[in-house]
Amino acid sequence: MKRLLILLPLVFFVGCATTEPTPAPELDTGQIVGEVGDPRNRARLHTELAALYYSRGNMGVALDELRVAAAADANYAPTYSMFGLVYMDLREKRLAEENFQRALSLAPNDPDINHNYGWYLCNSEREEKSVEYFLRAIRNPLYQKPWRSYSAAGLCLVRIGKLQDAESLFERALKINQNDPRANLQMGTIRYSQGAYEEAQRWLRRFSEVSPQTAESLWLGLRIERKLGQTTNEASLASQLRRRFPGSPEYQKLQRGEYD
Repeated sequence: MKRLLILLPLVFFVGCATTEPTPAPELDTGQIVGEVGDPRNRARLHTELAALYYSRGNMGVALDELRVAAAADANYAPTYSMFGLVYMDLREKRLAEENFQRALSLAPNDPDINHNYGWYLCNSEREEKSVEYFLRAIRNPLYQKPWRSYSAAGLCLVRIGKLQDAESLFERALKINQNDPRANLQMGTIRYSQGAYEEAQRWLRRFSEVSPQTAESLWLGLRIERKLGQTTNEASLASQLRRRFPGSPEYQKLQRGEYD
């Protein structure tokens, strides 16, 4: 399960392995005050630890930390959002849904919780429904990085072939933050699907200026070079994909020759 779209209201940086690396969110919401021994503060701290373990793929310890957080303060909404994310990755859909609903009942307007639930819906084959929650996040005037939710919503619509609507969302993301890696990459993907290969290449170049290469970007790049007849460049990108991402779905497609 991809974790690229997760937004957590924490106070340190959490790095995630994703197919489209983006900087971890700047995580100080100013919501929590008090001494470390305060129940709410304990819940926050253990939720932060859970997020750290989650980002490293250690789901068991993440769940342990979340149980401590919930015991400290049963009404701290981010704990249940984090529970939802962990259970989402563990394919425990019922538990993920229950915890996201608990988080939303406690903090219905929290932009991070709405974003995370939208991403859960997107990965539960409810892509169109997910857009509603991404837009709820964006409508919160205190939300500091709305372009992430615009990009996430666009990506979910790309998955179901709604490219025109997705493009509109990516454009909104880029209007706020022209360096958003996801929006740049997906604009390249859309242009490729439209046969505008040189324009797709320009979008991919912009992505490469703000983000390390990923399996998806290498795959898009080599297909563009293939369409443009640049066999040397295509071979170089294919070699990078094989060397750096041998277990990726994109490399599997390359092996099968499934370029489109």
